[in-house]
Amino acid sequence: MAAAALAELEREIVGCRRCPRLVAWREEVAQTKRASFADEEYWGRPIPGFGDPRATVVVLGLAPAAHGGNRTGRVFTGDRSGDWLFASLYRVGMANQPVSRSIDDGLKLTGCWVCAAVRCAPPANKPTPTERDTCLPYFVRELERLRRARVIVCLGGFAWDAALRAATLAGETVPRPRARFGHGAEIEVGGRVLLGCYHPSQQNTFTGRLTEPMIDDVLARARELGRR
Repeated sequence: MAAAALAELEREIVGCRRCPRLVAWREEVAQTKRASFADEEYWGRPIPGFGDPRATVVVLGLAPAAHGGNRTGRVFTGDRSGDWLFASLYRVGMANQPVSRSIDDGLKLTGCWVCAAVRCAPPANKPTPTERDTCLPYFVRELERLRRARVIVCLGGFAWDAALRAATLAGETVPRPRARFGHGAEIEVGGRVLLGCYHPSQQNTFTGRLTEPMIDDVLARARELGRR
């Protein structure tokens, strides 16, 4: 039942054209492409969430990468942030393999669902507040279908803010003053725990702001909380 409802929602997401700027950008990128991917067919549509319909842990990112998810059709697949995320999910036991290069490469998640606050690749990786708010109801509806989800891992401040906004949109009480994002931050909202994790962006991983033990600790904590 949950799997069918999620699949129906993800099909709706893939057909979305509500944000003209994002539609134009994702389709332009899919036409012009990056030189190194010139021979590949780009996805060029909104990116649905994916993973285990019985997930207890939800990993929430910012948005698909222009030459990652916008090319592969799966969020985080095809970009370096995904290299870090999937390797860590594998190490903590929520993925069957540490690497994902294409949507049909056999990656499977156990107890985990991965999605983004904004489902289209945005110019400069910066969605506008209006674009964020237009996309947010999809995440609310996703959580309604992920009935076993007890933990939301927020990759970066944008995802943290989106998770809090989604809770408000769903009619849940958000603690005041609003908790600030930080790596390892942990708060309970509406019966779920929000965990903060620095985004596995190149800037964060290259500079050492985020290390493998740091992301592993957060995802291991999420898995532990999800089992309670």
